[in-house]
Amino acid sequence: VQLQASGGGLVQAGGSLRLSCAASGRTFSTQGMGWFRQAPGKEREFVAAISRSAFSSNYEDSVKGRFTISTDNVENTVYLQMNSLKPEDTGVYYCASSGRTYWGTRSNSAQAYDYWGQGTLVTVSS
Repeated sequence: VQLQASGGGLVQAGGSLRLSCAASGRTFSTQGMGWFRQAPGKEREFVAAISRSAFSSNYEDSVKGRFTISTDNVENTVYLQMNSLKPEDTGVYYCASSGRTYWGTRSNSAQAYDYWGQGTLVTVSS
């Protein structure tokens, strides 16, 4: 599975961005997909995840109510709509894909993902 993330950029606080992650290859075995981010000098952290069916999704507490994850299974693309952005949302955003059967119980853990995109930089200015 290959993942191509896009949509990052520079935005002022309070603004919005929509990230996209296009998947290709052997996507039929995908259980779920997620977004993680890494701020300068910090460890990679979970942001949001969604099941392949889009039946379930979950979010890191600080983004709840501001970010929305969605998926288009026809286009094999997952999106992250980010509204009311804050400077602390700044970082490199990575999309990831999992084919693991236990993904649903560990969707907020980077270890549950098999494939990663190259990352897209989001910078929120104050």
